[in-house]
Amino acid sequence: MTTAAHTGATIIPTMRYRNAPEAIDWLCRAFGFETHAVYPNETGGIAHAQLTLGNGMIMVGTASDEGIGRRMVLPGEIGGRQTQCPCVIVSDPDAHCARAKAAGAEIVYGVADQDYGGRAYACLDVEGYLWWFGSYDPWETTS
Repeated sequence: MTTAAHTGATIIPTMRYRNAPEAIDWLCRAFGFETHAVYPNETGGIAHAQLTLGNGMIMVGTASDEGIGRRMVLPGEIGGRQTQCPCVIVSDPDAHCARAKAAGAEIVYGVADQDYGGRAYACLDVEGYLWWFGSYDPWETTS
């Protein structure tokens, strides 16, 4: 298998939001994402946006019933249930949690030491997506 030659990350989650412009602003304030690119659509929504955090990226767009959007649902449409959860490595989960909470994130699992190492917490974003933030880095080698 070959991967793209000029990429920082080979897996980039894509998320759809009812109000993508608001979600982009909130994700940047609450979680520390930075806008890499934002392409509005003709109705005032977002056709495609790229947000970065460290060497990771997510893609965000306005929810629709067209194209791939036909296969995606929002947590609010299925009783808040999730089919996946981004796991983001941060250096200071306690400070990150405080920032997210101050921006209105609903903390569903408070910051705690994990059996496998590191500290972590989980929260819901502005439209109910579940996120996991922790200091455990599975890429680190142990000697």
